[in-house]
Amino acid sequence: MEKQEIIAKFKQSENDTGSVQVQVALLTERINHLTEHLKTNKKDNHSRRGLLMMVGKRKGFLQYLKERDIEAYRKLIKELNIREIK
Repeated sequence: MEKQEIIAKFKQSENDTGSVQVQVALLTERINHLTEHLKTNKKDNHSRRGLLMMVGKRKGFLQYLKERDIEAYRKLIKELNIREIK
């Protein structure tokens, strides 16, 4: 249910499920969920590795968006409340 809501909020066109904005929003939701999981399960290193891989993938998407469309990038990081990439 949450996934459909996120896609509906960030989609660029009617059938859009794979644009950079949608992918970043979905990854951000998964990252936030996994971060909460790791606060209670500190020794879960398999999930920690998955989290780091997701953060790296999101960073790549954000870098791509920043190079292509800086305004969309700024709008997205503001909406998702995430830091700018360097």
